Amino acid sequence: MTTATHPYDALMDITARPKAVFVRGAGSYLWDDSRKRYLDFVQGWAVNCLGHSPPAVADALAAQAKRLLTPSPAFYNEPSLKLAEALVANSAFDQVFFANSGAEANEGAIKLARKYGSLYKGGAFEIISFEGGFHGRTLATMSASGKKAFEPLFEPKVAGFKKAKLNDIASVERLINDNTVAVMLEPIQGESGVWPATDQFLKQLRALTEAHGLLLMFDEIQTGMGRTGKLFHYEHTGIAPDIMTLGKGIGGGVPLAALLATERASCFEHGDQGGTFNGNPVMCAVGLAVLEEVSKPEFLKAVAETGLLLESELQKVSARHGLGGVRGRGLLLALDLKLPIAPGIVAQAFEAGVLLNAPQLDTLRFMPALNVTKGEIAEMIDCLDRILTKAGAARRVA
Repeated sequence: MTTATHPYDALMDITARPKAVFVRGAGSYLWDDSRKRYLDFVQGWAVNCLGHSPPAVADALAAQAKRLLTPSPAFYNEPSLKLAEALVANSAFDQVFFANSGAEANEGAIKLARKYGSLYKGGAFEIISFEGGFHGRTLATMSASGKKAFEPLFEPKVAGFKKAKLNDIASVERLINDNTVAVMLEPIQGESGVWPATDQFLKQLRALTEAHGLLLMFDEIQTGMGRTGKLFHYEHTGIAPDIMTLGKGIGGGVPLAALLATERASCFEHGDQGGTFNGNPVMCAVGLAVLEEVSKPEFLKAVAETGLLLESELQKVSARHGLGGVRGRGLLLALDLKLPIAPGIVAQAFEAGVLLNAPQLDTLRFMPALNVTKGEIAEMIDCLDRILTKAGAARRVA
């Protein structure tokens, strides 16, 4: 479809999109080409951790673009060295490989685990992942994912991934054999509807993998960079994985991701891994600026407090309308609608100028900027409340 202003048909039609064309963003708000304003509680699927076009990101982009775009990954550059050092200093890991997307970081993690298996576990290559998990859209990360919609696509898939049940340690133990090298999971399964692994389950996984000499791999593409009120989700548990992947929020709106590993797990040899734009100085300069903001103790404390406020307000909405529970942690939350009405609510909210996400037919997911204000939360809640009432979903009990 082509209009007088925009040739929509020049883009591949890979997803349903509303016809609005966004032209500007600031903080928690977006504006389209008709100057309509939208309150954004999606933020690029938890990408814009500091909101749209924050000064820290814009300034880092402008400054680095004037200095150096890329010398090629065959050479060191200053921003990538500084960001790697800062990530190591703020985490339980020893080395970092930079990538451009979460899927690419997860692909690297899978390769790293298999390399480890070839060197230290007699060629072991199988990775246990989880039903409902989502790790990306490359062939290997789709194979690792437990998303039902992926099962018939692009066959044959990459072999070597067995699926356990989240929060069921016995289901993991049953899958371990001589070919197993690692266990891989999201601490909170975002795409399937914000289903958290319990802290107790993650501790059990750590103990189980250590007992069998396996690597534990956390996909923190969505939960990392302060999203749950800690810089990284694993910090809630008192344990640490051997490998962690970051994406989305680490770039604050630009394409940046990272694969972090302990010294023991960092076994790539020259030529095993690479990428033309990996460790790009412009992207890494932005990542460093984002990390400096997000890692501040007062910032993380505010995220935790704001997350509790949003959770409380969603619970009130649920009580007023007879809906289900609220799941998640920090500012990654979901509301169980108990009915397959989520896409309709998202569409109505869009018309009202609020951006929401429906990862499942009966679920709304909330991923606002980490610096979202109380007033912006109130604005979103008021919109959602009006839609639920108008839609006749309300069964008032308050």
